[in-house]
Amino acid sequence: MIKTVLFDLDGTLLPLYQEDFVKVYFGLLCKKLSPLGYQPDETVKAIWAGTKGMVKNDGSRLNVEIFWEVFREMMQGLPDAKPLCDEFYTKEFDGVKVVLKKEADRRALIEKLKAAGLRLVLATNPVFPTNAFKTRLKWVGLDYDDFEYVTDYSNSTYCKPQPAYYKEIAEKLSLDPAECLMIGNNVSEDMAAAQAGMNVYLVTEFLENPANSDYSAFLQGTLNEAVEYALKRASE
Repeated sequence: MIKTVLFDLDGTLLPLYQEDFVKVYFGLLCKKLSPLGYQPDETVKAIWAGTKGMVKNDGSRLNVEIFWEVFREMMQGLPDAKPLCDEFYTKEFDGVKVVLKKEADRRALIEKLKAAGLRLVLATNPVFPTNAFKTRLKWVGLDYDDFEYVTDYSNSTYCKPQPAYYKEIAEKLSLDPAECLMIGNNVSEDMAAAQAGMNVYLVTEFLENPANSDYSAFLQGTLNEAVEYALKRASE
């Protein structure tokens, strides 16, 4: 029986390709930081380095601490970027919505799951602050409070594709992994939940499989089909 549904965000609830998202996002953020003297190439390198640090996190520190430590180390001599970045995610970041491949309202899907008594978690890779997720959820008609828990860089000590990321969620919310269903579009990152003992469903509409892995063993289909599967398993 499924009691909790975990959703990925980009490429799952949000109809977009990660490559498009990153390109527009970096462009807008670099523009925001340019008045402080941040050069685009160096800024992007520092962001990727900080992100890599978070992905390698071993659970000993919060992701936010690692990111800013790495970023500031690489951008020494420049004013602190964090205040402007915090502002960016509530303002200019909304402009990244242009990368959506179609208009989508996920409200009906989420309400179906809530009506069935399922607990909902937004299990999006925690490499952004809270406000970044609040902004993006609005693009598909959802609110932050639609989810019992949302992983972000200030409350997480692991990242996908580490199975420990999913175990950390289960421990924090007292979930039985066997009663959880992770729905996502990335073969390596989202399907890693299976290694934590969770059920998984691969959404193939905006499939991401950079390692070209064999994913034939996973349940797969559209987002709507994934939700219908969750509802079926919830009633067993």
